[in-house]
Amino acid sequence: MANGFFAKLQAGLSKTRDNIVKGIDNVFSGNSAIDEDFYEELEEVLIMGDIGINATSRILDELRSQVKEKHITDPEACRALLLQDIWNQMRMEEGAYDFEDKKTVLFIIGVNGVGKTTSVGKLAAIFRKKGKKVIIAAADTYRAAATEQLQEWANRAETPIITGREGADPASVIYDACSAFKARDCDILIVDTAGRLHNKKNLMEELAKMNRIIDKELPGICRENFIVLDGTTGQNAIMQAREFGEAADLTGIVLTKLDGTAKGGIAVAIVSELNIPVKYIGVGEGIDDLERFNPAEFVDALFE
Repeated sequence: MANGFFAKLQAGLSKTRDNIVKGIDNVFSGNSAIDEDFYEELEEVLIMGDIGINATSRILDELRSQVKEKHITDPEACRALLLQDIWNQMRMEEGAYDFEDKKTVLFIIGVNGVGKTTSVGKLAAIFRKKGKKVIIAAADTYRAAATEQLQEWANRAETPIITGREGADPASVIYDACSAFKARDCDILIVDTAGRLHNKKNLMEELAKMNRIIDKELPGICRENFIVLDGTTGQNAIMQAREFGEAADLTGIVLTKLDGTAKGGIAVAIVSELNIPVKYIGVGEGIDDLERFNPAEFVDALFE
């Protein structure tokens, strides 16, 4: 992460840090022995810090086994181990960003209001900076303002956009976008999808239809489905991801609004609960305020 971005992330996570770090420090300094009380207090602090029950259990299981194995008796000596265990929960597989260097279609999924449209524009800007030829498909044709908002972000990212009329079949926009992708020899097609979950069946059918067109028009192309989640919503973000996960095979998370949330620990919970990596995080409204996720720097920003 660029220094400026890391500074923003660190500032953005200050409320979360106050929340979690003070609690952890109190557990470490307030206990003279590593006993059940110590682990129970630590568990409470992590769960209250939105790290979630699943992730907390895994982190503490790992900590217990390391304490036993290394014969650690001083609670203070556990701090570095705890941070390492939290980082281990967030680690990504090698090749997590290989799609950036392939011809790829990127579906952006999520409810309205989480920063989905702005994330499309910011992702386009990231790929453009890497010298990629990017095109955006405005496949959210239901919300009157959706296309105008996306057009604005496409302009800021200096990226062409394919739109349809309001209420049009999103599949027709996808068909036009595939044609433009081929004609202009583009590298990445970013699809902004409708942000509704009122009827999962509709969403599934719509995504399936779009996928069929892409299979036919752009065979063999790499596919990524990213869900955009709002970091300020805490456990609600996990619920949303589960719901969308039933409608689409999610391959990554874009976590937005980490500037000023007291619920930054949710990043750890999401990965642990859903087994889907956070690929990008956002810390502001600017076009450069979205970057690749770096687990080590995230843990540093959260705890240091």
